[in-house]
Amino acid sequence: MAARRKLKNISEIRRFFHRFEEPVYFVSATNFNLLGLDEWVKNFKYVSYIDCYDGQHPNVFCPSEQPHAEFQSIEDINNYLLQHKEVIDHVERRGGKPKFIFLMFDEKTEALAKELGAKVWFPKAKLRNRIDNKIETVRIGNKAKVPSVPNALSIIEDYAQLIKVAEKAKLGKDLVLQSAYGDSGHTTFFIKSEADFRKHQHDIVGHGEIKVMKRINCRGAAIEACATKQGTIVGPLMTELVGFGELTPYRGGWCGNEIFANAFSTKVRDKARDYTFAFGEQLRKEGYRGYFELDFLVDTKTRDIFLGELNPRITGASSMTNHAAFAHADAPLALFHLLEFSDVPFDIDIAELNARWADPENIDSWCQMVVKHTDDSIDRITEAPETGIWRMREDGSIAFDRFDYHRRAVSSDREAFFLRILKKGDYRYEGADLGILVTRGRAMTDRFSLTERSRRWIDGIRAHYAAEPLAGLVPVELPDHQFKIL
Repeated sequence: MAARRKLKNISEIRRFFHRFEEPVYFVSATNFNLLGLDEWVKNFKYVSYIDCYDGQHPNVFCPSEQPHAEFQSIEDINNYLLQHKEVIDHVERRGGKPKFIFLMFDEKTEALAKELGAKVWFPKAKLRNRIDNKIETVRIGNKAKVPSVPNALSIIEDYAQLIKVAEKAKLGKDLVLQSAYGDSGHTTFFIKSEADFRKHQHDIVGHGEIKVMKRINCRGAAIEACATKQGTIVGPLMTELVGFGELTPYRGGWCGNEIFANAFSTKVRDKARDYTFAFGEQLRKEGYRGYFELDFLVDTKTRDIFLGELNPRITGASSMTNHAAFAHADAPLALFHLLEFSDVPFDIDIAELNARWADPENIDSWCQMVVKHTDDSIDRITEAPETGIWRMREDGSIAFDRFDYHRRAVSSDREAFFLRILKKGDYRYEGADLGILVTRGRAMTDRFSLTERSRRWIDGIRAHYAAEPLAGLVPVELPDHQFKIL
């Protein structure tokens, strides 16, 4: 077979995917993370568990609900989908040599994909699982000379031993602990007393090595990148919305992002990009390639920047990165991930591309807010807002304007794209994802509090949900998952 011609510039890469003949599927709970990528890649389809669009999205396939065990993870959702007869028939009917990408997957997912004759366009689950360990992230960062918040890595047996570990590492007594795996809202513990430790003891003791950190006053930041054979391509630094009670019941829980030209100082942005590039190059040495995201912590007093977490995957911030102005001018970051796994040779100037993407002129201002059910209650939804474009009236209330599945259809900061997750008939419980609001402009002030406009959007969309209490209803077994579906 003749060798494929090397792609030498962005135009050739874009044309290659516009003519791509092999079917590519993003399989996940929703299509949110790679929203819009179907417009860049011919034969790109979404296989989703939740139909956010009531059947109106031409490239989203949602099979009918079948009996299944309670989902404990996104991997369980994907494994259910790959075993669903309607999904199998859909993939086989479209033919070709299918390629699968996922938000999350495990070794069972890989085996199911193989049974369908498909390739998983990500590094092996075993490797992803190893480097996804928060303890391993610190060690990889150390190799790449990317500093973490002053910390000690240790198995913790009780509070007295924790204090000894902290004293030896000169971390003080006001501590932040993280276990190896899990979302930050569920596995990050703030410990400044023995009472705090007792409250979280069952999540700390017996969970292997724990990351024990000095507590700092910080702001969260996120940056996405793609490790390719030509080098690491780095996106812009985004601010993170974390722990806002209007959006999430989880202290320290991620609940959105902002992207805008001057997020943080030039010095912080440049340092974050340098650290991300160095970390990506170290990931390549570890055997990992493709899409990843780093969370950084910016000390509000010293402006020092520290490595927070690694997500070796597409993430909840990916929609922000892949819809920014620079992405439309060149190509979405996710397209380079597909290119890396297509085995098509390419030779582009990574340094020049990274410099262009760092230019504030190429970054426009958007924000997203993930709206969860924050009350400690359970009920059943009787009314739910539609997916599409919503408009804010002069009095601050909001109303549905028109259906759309493009966030770019938002024309001003008085409009927002809402992607509905929970629909009529679903059960609403603490921590359940109601939907995602995406709008132009910023969600937070420079002091990292929600703007009045953001609060109006959040209150407005909540007002369009109605629910009935469970009293008198037939008892049902409700999900009690501790994972993000986004």
